[in-house]
Order: sequence, then C-alpha cells, then structure tokens
Amino acid sequence: MKKLLFFSNNKNKIIEIKKIFKKFNLEILSLSDLAISDEPEENGQTFEENAKIKSDYGFNKTGFPCFADDSGICIESLHWKPGVLSKRFLNNFKNNSACFENIIKNAKKNSKRNAYFKTSISLTIKNNQNIIFNGTIDGTISKQVKGGFGFGYDPIFIPNNYNKTLAELSTKEKNEISHRSIAVTKLINFLTN
Repeated sequence: MKKLLFFSNNKNKIIEIKKIFKKFNLEILSLSDLAISDEPEENGQTFEENAKIKSDYGFNKTGFPCFADDSGICIESLHWKPGVLSKRFLNNFKNNSACFENIIKNAKKNSKRNAYFKTSISLTIKNNQNIIFNGTIDGTISKQVKGGFGFGYDPIFIPNNYNKTLAELSTKEKNEISHRSIAVTKLINFLTN
C-alpha cells in the first residue's frame, strides 16, 4: 500500500499532511494530482461522519485507499460550537479578523475561554469499510489575534501548557502537538504496522 489518496482541496492541509508522511515511504496523492474537482456534500452531524463521507467518495471514485479528515474548533463560550460547522462559521463573517474578534469578545463577556480542536480521520480501504482515528488538543481562546503561521482558527487558540497561539508556532512545533498530527500519527501507526 504505497499510494494513498488524501481527499482534500485545502492546500495548507495537503502541505501539512505530505510533510508528515514523507518520512514513512508512503506517497500521498491529492485531488489536484488526480484532477478531481468535485466533492460530496458534507452533511454529517459529527466530524467522524463527514470524514467518512469524503473517504468513501474518494475511494469509490479512484479505487485508491483513501483517507479524509474533518476538523474544527469547539468553543465553550459558543456552547462548544461551531464544531463541524467551523469553516461555514468563519465564512459567515466578512473576514477572519471579524470572526476572531467576535469569538474573543464572547469568551471575555462570559469568562469562558476553554476550547479544543478535534480531527477525525476516516480511512477507506474497501467498499464501506472505514477505520476512524481521532485527535484532540485542548486549550483556551487568546485575548487577541496573534501569529502569522497556520490557518483557520490558529491565531486565537493557545494550546494548554503553551503561552503562544498555534499561529505563533512553527509548522514543525505545531505538527508535534496538533489535533491533526495526533490523528495522523494513529493512521500512520496503523498503516506501517
């Protein structure tokens, strides 16, 4: 099993994933490598369901073993939302800064700063056979937007035991602790054993 399809159009995610897999002699194909532009509707209620929808779709379309992830942030001051709607929530604002300011204001107003990122990865190797790998990282919402690295909600999330946001950490540092790298490590351990 040398070639694996990573079902994503997110360039940042693809770069992150390819870096992690490089060491393991596994070739990661992306949708752009295979000139696939259509995606299934992600209408699952959980990260696991959305990841499974994508990995099944990729496997059925290409025949390659396929994995997909779904990730998001869950914020205490927003009643542990936006969760699976993290991307849509961000896109509801005129820009990322407006969204981040809204979240920071909410966290301050009700003194609930806790948050966590979660990633679920679904691996499809046979029709309708999935293996799920989860990763989470706990932390708090920062008091201000900080850092130029990372993507998504990274500039307002401070992992526990750190005093920097994920966006202030280098890609290497982030990959050592992130929710995605935890789930990906579980996937790699499964594939290489």
